[in-house]
Amino acid sequence: MDSYLIQVNGHGDHAPMLDVHLKSTGNTISPGKVKGRKPRWAVRASEMSKKTFNPVRAIVDSMKVEPNPKKAMISLSLGDPTVFGNLPTNDEVTRAVKEVLDSGQYNGYAPSVGYQSCREAVAAYYNCPEAPLKAQDVILTSGCSQAIELALAVLANPGQNILVPRPGFSLYKTLALSMGIEVKLYNLLPEKAWEIDLEHLESLVDEKTACLIVNNPSNPCGSVFSKSHLQEILAVASRQCVPILADEIYGDMVFADCKYEPIATLSTNVPILSCGGLAKRWLVPGWRMGWILIHDRRDIFGNEIRDGLVRLSQRILGPCTIVQGALERILRRTPPEFYHNTLSILKSNADLCYAALSAIPGLQPVKPAGAMYLMVEIEMEHFPEFENDVEFTERLISEQSVFCLPATCFEYPNFFRVVITVPEEMILEACSRIQEFCEMHYQGAEGAQDLECDK
Repeated sequence: MDSYLIQVNGHGDHAPMLDVHLKSTGNTISPGKVKGRKPRWAVRASEMSKKTFNPVRAIVDSMKVEPNPKKAMISLSLGDPTVFGNLPTNDEVTRAVKEVLDSGQYNGYAPSVGYQSCREAVAAYYNCPEAPLKAQDVILTSGCSQAIELALAVLANPGQNILVPRPGFSLYKTLALSMGIEVKLYNLLPEKAWEIDLEHLESLVDEKTACLIVNNPSNPCGSVFSKSHLQEILAVASRQCVPILADEIYGDMVFADCKYEPIATLSTNVPILSCGGLAKRWLVPGWRMGWILIHDRRDIFGNEIRDGLVRLSQRILGPCTIVQGALERILRRTPPEFYHNTLSILKSNADLCYAALSAIPGLQPVKPAGAMYLMVEIEMEHFPEFENDVEFTERLISEQSVFCLPATCFEYPNFFRVVITVPEEMILEACSRIQEFCEMHYQGAEGAQDLECDK
């Protein structure tokens, strides 16, 4: 066995040495075998990838169903306001990006937490006496989904648990399980406009609880919590010393008869990481610009959580610099009438949809107060030929070419979610088809009982 010493870059008299052993055979030199290891291919997916599971995709992808070829497909399933072109962003928003692109000044790397000037702009936009913010309280992220991921990653360790709403946005569970974090589901109450069952929530807290996720306004419910209910939630968090991860991506997207209260404005002692972004209110989800607002007036998070967020942000080196460069202008120049017009359209669609579905036997919609959705209960006892909401929505596609998302995707069976961002004529046509479908399959109490006996 010949031994060769190869010097690698170093300094002084103690430059590092790499000891390489090569086996000499005649005039050729070949690498020796690693002792005790037989070379073979053994490439396997990581445990993290195996734990990553998106229930929406799993359910939707397994729905092997073709729409009715005689009817044009109407999709009320995707929470993307840009799909049909009826809700464009404001001209000032696109102009801001064009100006930045033409300037050529934002083509390089930015700090991983975002440009200082952009963080200052977000802090100034959301700053208020009840919840003051400075630039160092803002972390810019690649969309609100990354903001949620970073917030979860900094607050919870594998083996701990988080409290998640049911029904709730499926990404919370997807992210948590991939990190080895347990998910505990607390109930929302449809009969109380989707308020939290506070007694159930508090019963789930234990010594391993890392944070409470509060989504307001809500996806998938379209609900908006009152000030008094938010104060009750904060009281639970304060009693149990559990920090809050506030998903407020739909913040300020509430209808005229309702008021949005950022949860951080109502508490001085509960530390809160509030996640938001441009996606929904500015109607540009593909631009991937989000943020975390750190509210910690009692210094409970301290430097540890802040430093942790900075380190975690360095994994992908920050969000798109072009959109960052335009951020201050977007926040400052977007005219108030743009927000008003968007909400007027959503409110009109919500009212039309709610009224139409309320008139259909066997369906019980819950009236929304904001965001882009409403939830509809299926009185399954009146549709006995269907086992559950997944079967119901599958048949709705195959017979009427209307695609609503079964609420099993949100851990809440026997409901379905309707997206209200589609054009008005499509909402009306979809509701008409849903009515036709339900009238075809609806069974009164006696008819349902007879069908059960036949089974």
